[in-house]
Amino acid sequence: MIHPATPEFLARLEAALPAGTLRERRPGELEDPRGRYQGQAATIACPATVEEVSTIVQLCNAACVSIVPLGGGTGLVLGQIAHDGPAPVVLSLEKMTKIRGVYPQENVIVAEAGAILADVQTAAEEQGRLFPLSLGAEGSCRIGGNLSTNAGGLNVLRYGNARELCLGIEAVLPDGQIFHGLKRLRKDNTGYDLRNLLIGAEGTLGVITAAALRLFPRPERTAAAILIVPSPAAALELLNMAQGIAGEGISAFELISGMGLDFLSDTMPDLRQPFEDHPEWSVLIDLGVSGASDPEEMLATLFEQGFEAGLVSDGVIAQSEAQRQDFWTLRETIPEGNKRVGSISSHDISIPLSKIAAFIPEGIKRLEALGDVRVNCFGHLGDGNLHYNVFPARGRDRSEYENIRLEVKRVVHDLVAEYDGSFSAEHGVGRLKSEDLERYGDPAKLAAMRAIKAALDPNGIMNPGAVLRLRAD
Repeated sequence: MIHPATPEFLARLEAALPAGTLRERRPGELEDPRGRYQGQAATIACPATVEEVSTIVQLCNAACVSIVPLGGGTGLVLGQIAHDGPAPVVLSLEKMTKIRGVYPQENVIVAEAGAILADVQTAAEEQGRLFPLSLGAEGSCRIGGNLSTNAGGLNVLRYGNARELCLGIEAVLPDGQIFHGLKRLRKDNTGYDLRNLLIGAEGTLGVITAAALRLFPRPERTAAAILIVPSPAAALELLNMAQGIAGEGISAFELISGMGLDFLSDTMPDLRQPFEDHPEWSVLIDLGVSGASDPEEMLATLFEQGFEAGLVSDGVIAQSEAQRQDFWTLRETIPEGNKRVGSISSHDISIPLSKIAAFIPEGIKRLEALGDVRVNCFGHLGDGNLHYNVFPARGRDRSEYENIRLEVKRVVHDLVAEYDGSFSAEHGVGRLKSEDLERYGDPAKLAAMRAIKAALDPNGIMNPGAVLRLRAD
């Protein structure tokens, strides 16, 4: 059973750590990015070393005081926000930001968990390498949080998600032991894979403190295009055509709806858009190649073949790196446009590629039966990950739909289950979706997860309520 962090306990914790390790909560900290929840904290602990993390975890475990790890605070499923129960010790990785080493010949970088994703990208670039994990929040999210949620992002089609980009980790387990798994090896068949167990566990099985991450050669030439397509079905056919032309040179293939472009015009009218009349559907394709390949020529070929096949009606191929970046700015600003409009319910889902074309209109039909709503469907079409978000009708506020908010989520997630998809593609489960995990999860998997949690964290101190919902018993 979790106990409150008493003043006596906090005094013991402070005495065991270097001065300045504990601090007060800052204004705006531990707030849900979507504005629905407010977290709590008995104190914010900011260790500078893995040994200090170990000390904190040992003391909390002995006193049965809960710990909530905190990275950049950008998570969208309340994994970093404990909004009920005894106030936890929030363990921030903000001081553990070192790049411990870059090994260009091995294509490896070793970074502490508090390192900002953009800083890891920069450190790789300085050595002529690419760390391909790319997210809208990369200027503030941290590597530990990326791994704890198994983050996806824009380049999963080509490089995989965070799990595929990690070779080894260092972590502190719930009893305070340090797991020294920070190896730079592609092959290491020495028993159970604790690295992959901790990745995606959202801090419920331990605290990731550092990681060895895969790097890649930087593409010599890049190019991008936004092409108008008549439907998501046509977009998928275009993806197959693009793979035939560019092969593994496709770094990203993003679906953009006209609704998302409308939201940007409504909320950020100064943002440059490539088309005066917003197409109902378009795709953003990004290529990165080396050797003798010409990515702009590949995109021109794709446009021509797509046009002849009726898959493309118009488009723009970036004529400079600045224009390519403008395309990506447009795509990466869609979530901000959504935020300004204010969603009724947002959904991070994945669907088998062959079922996406049927899923999108069926979902809209079922949602419109609930009320006067708008759907902005966009996302990483190349890997089947859609952000399927539901908004108020024009001129109305999301507060007017509070009575159907949970029903909206249920309609979307039920349909995802019907189509053999996942209700959580890349954002994780956190506390927001723990009931969904019970509703849609495989019973055998859930039983195994609870057994693992009980074995590694018998006192239940590690991020309680995240992923696995707390039981009344």
